[in-house]
Amino acid sequence: VLLIRYLASCLFICCLPAPLAGGVKNSGMYTLNIKGKLRMVDKPLVMGILNLTPDSFYEGSRFIPDKAAEAALNMEAAGAAFVDIGGQSTRPGSVRIAANEEADRVLPALEAIVAEAPNLLVSVDTYHADVARQAVAAGAGMINDISAGHMDMHMLKTVAGLHVPYICMHMQGSPQTMQHQPQYNDVVTEVTDFFIERLEACRQAGIHDVLIDPGFGFGKTQAHNYTLLRRLHEFSILKRPLVIGLSRKRMIYGLLGKGPEDALNGTTALHTIALLHGASVLRVHDVAAAVECVALLQALQENP
Repeated sequence: VLLIRYLASCLFICCLPAPLAGGVKNSGMYTLNIKGKLRMVDKPLVMGILNLTPDSFYEGSRFIPDKAAEAALNMEAAGAAFVDIGGQSTRPGSVRIAANEEADRVLPALEAIVAEAPNLLVSVDTYHADVARQAVAAGAGMINDISAGHMDMHMLKTVAGLHVPYICMHMQGSPQTMQHQPQYNDVVTEVTDFFIERLEACRQAGIHDVLIDPGFGFGKTQAHNYTLLRRLHEFSILKRPLVIGLSRKRMIYGLLGKGPEDALNGTTALHTIALLHGASVLRVHDVAAAVECVALLQALQENP
């Protein structure tokens, strides 16, 4: 079955237009079922990053729990449709922490955000099923799993029972090993094949709303990252909302000879390309800049 799907995807991809030919449209309308409430989405959305860790790669994204609600309110005011909160750094070479320590970081901040910004959708970035369960009970409405269910065998069934959308990300290796000489024959084909298998696993587990994230910087070289970006439109074969996490990453600042703190301009440039190639959600450190990027691209596409 997977071979048939793979061959079909290759045939479809061969028929796709060249990148940016005439302007590649965004991924269009889709729905998210969040605990039984249906949310219609008809334009690309922005997800603000809110890290509750002392060692995230970009210092500007680190918040202490007492400031989390204020940061979330600021992101909401700037136009974020979601905030994505995480209690564990997943940068290359990061040290794993246990689920209970992660929960201790995440839950107080999550509860404060839910109390202060009840209309803001909160996603929790975790690969621990137990943290996902506690987070949804505390008010989270989405789970973002960098491991796509591979780092906790209970994650997919847990998310299915929670009735929230699930962001399924591709990663080669683990955060501790992923940048140790990652290799692919064809990165887009192999990531597509990965998603075909994972989407079927999610379906069998009972998860209805799955968003996919190709995992820029997670087990990819700079060349792999730019190949993914150039051919991002090929993931449309999967017919799933596409989450893009490019914000201030090494593929930008390393290429430009800068640090993450000086990578906003490069981030916006790549966000523009991602939107032209079908991005549905931009996961970002700088909400206002990303919201402006979405608005300008919409104007471009609405006025051919």
